[in-house]
Amino acid sequence: MTDYFCEQAWLPGGLSQNVRVTADQAGTVTAVTTATTAQPGDDILRGVVLPGFANGHSHAFHRALRGRTHAAGGTFWTWRELMYRVATRLDPDTYRDLATAAYAEMALAGVSCVGEFHYLHHQPDGTPYDDPNAMAEALRQAAHAAGIRLTLLDACYIAGGIGKPLGASQVRFGDGDAASWADRAAALRPDATTRIGAAIHSVRAVPADQMATVVEAAAGRPLHVHVSEQPAENSQCQAAYGRTPTQLLHEHGALGPTSTAVHATHLTPGDVGLLGSTTTTVCLCPTTERDLADGIGPAGALYGAGCPLTLGSDQHAVVDLLEEARAMEMHERLATGERGRFIPTELVTALTVTGHASLGWPQAGRIAVGSPCDLVAIRVDTPRTAGAEPAQIVFTATAADVDTVVVGGRSVVSAGRHRVGDIGELLQAAIDALEVDRRIRD
Repeated sequence: MTDYFCEQAWLPGGLSQNVRVTADQAGTVTAVTTATTAQPGDDILRGVVLPGFANGHSHAFHRALRGRTHAAGGTFWTWRELMYRVATRLDPDTYRDLATAAYAEMALAGVSCVGEFHYLHHQPDGTPYDDPNAMAEALRQAAHAAGIRLTLLDACYIAGGIGKPLGASQVRFGDGDAASWADRAAALRPDATTRIGAAIHSVRAVPADQMATVVEAAAGRPLHVHVSEQPAENSQCQAAYGRTPTQLLHEHGALGPTSTAVHATHLTPGDVGLLGSTTTTVCLCPTTERDLADGIGPAGALYGAGCPLTLGSDQHAVVDLLEEARAMEMHERLATGERGRFIPTELVTALTVTGHASLGWPQAGRIAVGSPCDLVAIRVDTPRTAGAEPAQIVFTATAADVDTVVVGGRSVVSAGRHRVGDIGELLQAAIDALEVDRRIRD
């Protein structure tokens, strides 16, 4: 048994003072006691303690692009070509090393669970590895090493665009057809800290007549899909199918309570209504959406229509889930001219409860009996947080203010330092191994 004494803890009923959280050896919360005092042997967590954060949408290998694409200018589509160049450099070993460092950086930011939208399945020429899921297993190993839980969202990726074959830089993503994808993905198995989900990469990458196969294979598990990230995606879908991406996905059974639409930036009012009426979760990635000039999605309208909202760092231009939560509100302010569209409780819920639910961990994301003991202690005495109301910590704190992170009752980050060592050094070594600079500039 381990006891954590929290000066202030964000419980399901709100922020409480002087809270003891007891976890058993399996890392599950067995007791939460309020209005108590610290006892000898307690692990003291100072500041404001929140449940662990869920990073609902990650492409771990994109971390190698941070700070290396801005001078090129262009659009999402030109950025994508640079991203493909990095994708061709990865093998299971370099993928594991880069993902380990990327996931450890997430842990430093308070993330206890990541949803990895995974489509780097095969060798660069499209030939399967001896283990057809070697790249997926590299991600599992990375999450284990970084000390966080993983939901592997194995993505079906068949076409290089609507009606187009895979391009040379995309062939490693493909399995030929949805049935072959399902056969390969069926060999993946969960473990104590890994869940297996599925993904339709997008309406560009999975033909409409093969979507149902993915939906069937994903039954009862998380199913994620990129939706309407760019206007060009919408126009291409309309031209090919006479429908919006949301309508097309709905017709083929891909929306619903276990589904998550990622981005959902360029929606019609009818799309918003469909997503809400099916209780489809929407994962917003504000720092990526602004970095890639995607646009500002209708978060307020989606929430009002009945969509649970979650957050992700996507391409990791920034790894700071507190910033993602804050940006959800700030983007709404820019779009509407009004403040307070999302109150702090709603932002924390998106970071924690709904984020974990969308990744297949419905018991996680809360400090409560029966939940995993995932705790994030945020300092309240830094230049960013000093003087702020603790209940509004989500509007002031950044990843740099995260002091302690506990995942499943095990300390992963202490005094702002990850247990595996210097994450900057790990990231630099992993990126250097890819020769990213030379490849991007060619």
